[in-house]
Amino acid sequence: CTGNGICKCRVCECFPNFTGSACDCSLDTAPCMASNGQICNGRGSCECGTCNCTDPKFQGPTCEMCQTCLGVCAEHKDCVQCRAFDKGEKKETCSLECMHFNMTRVESRDKLPQPGQPDPLSHCKEKDVDDCWFYFTYSVNSNGEASVHVVE
Repeated sequence: CTGNGICKCRVCECFPNFTGSACDCSLDTAPCMASNGQICNGRGSCECGTCNCTDPKFQGPTCEMCQTCLGVCAEHKDCVQCRAFDKGEKKETCSLECMHFNMTRVESRDKLPQPGQPDPLSHCKEKDVDDCWFYFTYSVNSNGEASVHVVE
């Protein structure tokens, strides 16, 4: 019974939190917990302590890896560009499409928030419409509020 139960009359009687004919299936969902607090990132089911990702784009132990998804930086680049510099593809629709984050301007790259804070943080380096690099960070706090710091 893989050490997770007692064999009685050639049948495993599993300890609590285990199931299966050989008690080899853990009912513990902790290994399936994604960083956002959802089981399997809300994109799969936890079976025997392992995520079975139902959304084919997502994979990995907690269904958080997506090779084909746009990165956080590319996804928010146009909105950061129009909010911070009043240019780019979303310049005309900026006030409609790009108000979903709080924005803070900083003087230089060393003034950007650094890794090690409690909220997940992405450091971004993107090109603007004039082929110049601009730098920003994107983070989301535990209340789901997005925050952008952009270098002037």
